[in-house]
Amino acid sequence: MKVVGIICEYNPLHLGHRKQILRIREEFGEETCIVCAMSGNFVQRGSPAIIDKSIRAQAAVACGADLVLELPVTRALSSAEGFAAGGVKLLSPLCDTLCFGAETANREILMDAARALLSDDFPPLLRIALDTGKSFPAAREDALKRMGVTTDILSQPNNILAVEYCKAILTQDSPMTIFPIHRQGSYHALSVDAENPSATAVRNLMLIAHNWKTCVPQAARDILEGAGLHSTAAGEKAVLARLRTMSDADFEALPYGSEGLWRKLMHACRRENTLEEILTSTKSRRYTRSRLDRMVMCAVLGITAADLAMEIPYTRVLAFSGKGRVLLNTAKKQGTYLNAGEAFDHPYWQLEKRCGDLYGLFSVEGTEPPGAEENRRIYYQI
Repeated sequence: MKVVGIICEYNPLHLGHRKQILRIREEFGEETCIVCAMSGNFVQRGSPAIIDKSIRAQAAVACGADLVLELPVTRALSSAEGFAAGGVKLLSPLCDTLCFGAETANREILMDAARALLSDDFPPLLRIALDTGKSFPAAREDALKRMGVTTDILSQPNNILAVEYCKAILTQDSPMTIFPIHRQGSYHALSVDAENPSATAVRNLMLIAHNWKTCVPQAARDILEGAGLHSTAAGEKAVLARLRTMSDADFEALPYGSEGLWRKLMHACRRENTLEEILTSTKSRRYTRSRLDRMVMCAVLGITAADLAMEIPYTRVLAFSGKGRVLLNTAKKQGTYLNAGEAFDHPYWQLEKRCGDLYGLFSVEGTEPPGAEENRRIYYQI
C-alpha cells in the first residue's frame, strides 16, 4: 500500500488542502493511505491555533486523511527548518512519499536548492551576510547568490518550507521521495480567493463572524462550525502577565534569543504597554516578526531553548480512518504511539500537558478550563 505524508497545520483546513488530498489520490490511487503530521494547539507562526487540534484532526479525516498525528509543540513552534525536520522525522517511519504544496513544484530545483544550503560553502557566506545586519532570509539569499544558485524560489513562503522539507529528507537520510504540487493563490492573502483561499483570510473571516463556510470543504463545515475560536489577541493579558513577571534568567533561556535578542525583548517588556508595542519595539530589519512571535509564545508556555532540543519519546495520535488504523497497528510494533489523552511518564508529557492547559486562555469566548489533554479522545471514522 502506498503511504503518502503531509506536514500541515490545517489552521483551518480549507479548499486548497482538500485539493492536495484529491491530487494525491489522483496520482497514486484510491487505496493510498494519507498520513498527516499536524501542528497541535500552537502553530509555526507563533500563535494559538484558531481551533482545537482534536476538531481540526476530525475535519482532516472527514476530508480524506487516513491518519492524523500531532506534530509536537516544540517542533511546531520552531523555525521553518525545525518545523520541517520535526515533520519529516515523524513521517519517515510510516511513509514512502512526502507531498507538499510549493510555488515552484519542480523536484530537481527544490532538491538542488536544499543541497546548496547543506554544502560546506554556505555557512561562512551566510555569516558574512548576517554580519552586515541583514535579516536571515536576506542573508540566505545573498549567500546563495554568491554560490551561483538561483534564489528566486526562496522569496515565496511555500517554497521556503518545501526546500526545508528537502533538506530534512537529505540530512535524516529519509526513505521518502518528494511529490511537490503547485500551490495556487497567495499564502498570506488577506482577501478571500474563492478558489484558492489562504488560511490567513479564512481565520480573519472566522474571527469577525463573517461567512467563511464557502472557503472550506463541505465535509468540514459542520465539524468546524460552532467550534471555539482562539487568538493571540484574546489571550493578550495572560501573555503580558507572563512577560512582565519573567526574570532576566527566564528571558536568557528563551529559544531564538541569540545575539542579544532576548535582552532587547526583555527591556521592551519592561517598558511597553501592549503586546504589539513590545513586538514593534523589538523588531528590526535583522529579526523577523515570526521569530519574535515564536519567542513570546515560548515564554508564555514556559518553553526554553533546552526544551526545544529535548528528545520526544512518543507520537501522539489524534484521529484515523479504518485504513489509518491498520497502518497504525503496524507502526506500533516499531515505535511508541499514544492515544489522545493518554499519559506518559516523561518530562515531555508534562510540558505537553502545561501547553494544553494554557491554550484555553486564548479562547475568544472567555477562558476554558484546564485538563483538556487528559480528557481527549481519538476520533475514529468508520
